[in-house]
Amino acid sequence: MSDSGILYVVATPIGNLEDISLRALRILREADIIAAEDTRVTRKLLSHYDIHTPITSCHEHTNANKLDDIIEKMLQNQTVALVSDAGLPGISDPGQRLIRKAIDSAIPVIPVPGPNAALSGLIVSGLPTERFVFLGFPPRTKTDRNQFFEEMANQSLTIILYESPRRLAQTLEDIAKHLGNIAIAVARELTKVHEEVFRGTVWEALDHYASHPPRGEITIVARAEAIRRDAPQQSMGWEEKLRSLIESGMRPVDAARMVSKEYGLPKKTVYDFHVRNTALK
Repeated sequence: MSDSGILYVVATPIGNLEDISLRALRILREADIIAAEDTRVTRKLLSHYDIHTPITSCHEHTNANKLDDIIEKMLQNQTVALVSDAGLPGISDPGQRLIRKAIDSAIPVIPVPGPNAALSGLIVSGLPTERFVFLGFPPRTKTDRNQFFEEMANQSLTIILYESPRRLAQTLEDIAKHLGNIAIAVARELTKVHEEVFRGTVWEALDHYASHPPRGEITIVARAEAIRRDAPQQSMGWEEKLRSLIESGMRPVDAARMVSKEYGLPKKTVYDFHVRNTALK
């Protein structure tokens, strides 16, 4: 090929295999090697388009020697196409390591734009798009999560997050705790058969997913307003009130009913909060 000694950062479909550009298909066919986050996933895409380019793995557990080998191939005038499991490589994705090494080695890095779950979720959310920030996956430890969401509370802009189905409820609760019952959109399985976009408030989303357990990949879009300084205290108040009522001897179901009425929250959401926290003890 005429273009050699280059790292192409190639966007691939996030669900629907038709969401790939003609240029991306050409690069994948003409590259000397494809570096993939998960070779099994990428082989399905290549098979669908009858592409037979050699493929190698490039994921979060790839050691430095393997990355150096890929860099050496490009230094020897081979072209490498970097792909993730879905969407743009380097976005909450281990491909960033190879991109950084290529830049440090003075190897040209060329983007081949395409699908992205974060921006796809943003444009269908119905929330303001003039100012937004993508923050990836929230931290998992309690201290780091508190700091993460407290920093979000200082912003007046639209925030985009990724989250797993099993941590969605906890993340929604943390958003409510630190930012209040704000407007959000939860985009699930974008471009796939079971695509869903839920739009409403945080508590409405909690109530919805308590009855409809989520599956698949999730993008959360939330509208943060820094002026809502009363939100953290108000949200924390209902949690403390619920615990206090139950510890005083009130039946959890009655305590949940009282708190939901006083704070204007769905009863099921309040009761499910009690159930989850009891299970963790």
